[in-house]
Amino acid sequence: MKRATGEILNVTELFEHKPTKVKNFGVFLRYNSRSGTHNIYKEYRDVTRVGAIAQMYDEMASRHSAREKSIHIIDIKEIPAKLCRRANTTQFHDSQIKFPLTHRIPRNGLYKSVFSAKRPHTFMC
Repeated sequence: MKRATGEILNVTELFEHKPTKVKNFGVFLRYNSRSGTHNIYKEYRDVTRVGAIAQMYDEMASRHSAREKSIHIIDIKEIPAKLCRRANTTQFHDSQIKFPLTHRIPRNGLYKSVFSAKRPHTFMC
């Protein structure tokens, strides 16, 4: 029997063992579009399965114009970093990754003034 032909018997909420750790999730899904039915495998990084599925629904609505009623989730698995296939997921596996810090505003009281002659300059090179 295929996984997609099954019948829903029970719905229970699953809680994560470590809800603060970022994990990789692989999602197998089937959706109906204007041109037919498609099977897709997608990968997401999130702290919970619910967050990964929320990302999936947002992405499917924006990229494929597929709404919730036409999307059927077949399987979702937590996958280790070495088994990730999508470049969008693997780009964050580097432990030395750095992000730009643009438009920073100094929060210290020493740099704060009540009145200023010019507009604040928040872009720092």
